[in-house]
Amino acid sequence: MFTIEHEFDATVVTLVDEPASHRQEDITINAFASCVTVEQLNPQTNRVEQVTFSMAQLRDLAAALDLPEGVYRLIPDDTPGQG
Repeated sequence: MFTIEHEFDATVVTLVDEPASHRQEDITINAFASCVTVEQLNPQTNRVEQVTFSMAQLRDLAAALDLPEGVYRLIPDDTPGQG
């Protein structure tokens, strides 16, 4: 299950782990114009852990989900000299 909320400066998506024997804490994704943050409560420390992705890193992650094992570099279609 997930929720989507549009705030002033970000779109916030919360991923809720459905009831299971090993349920994980909710994950909150904040999509800003320049970056995306992923947050999750660490129940051992009772602190929210945060990871920040640049837009390029997020683009690479999205591409990586559909590719086999290997090393890749994405080249934008509008790069000069690429045809």
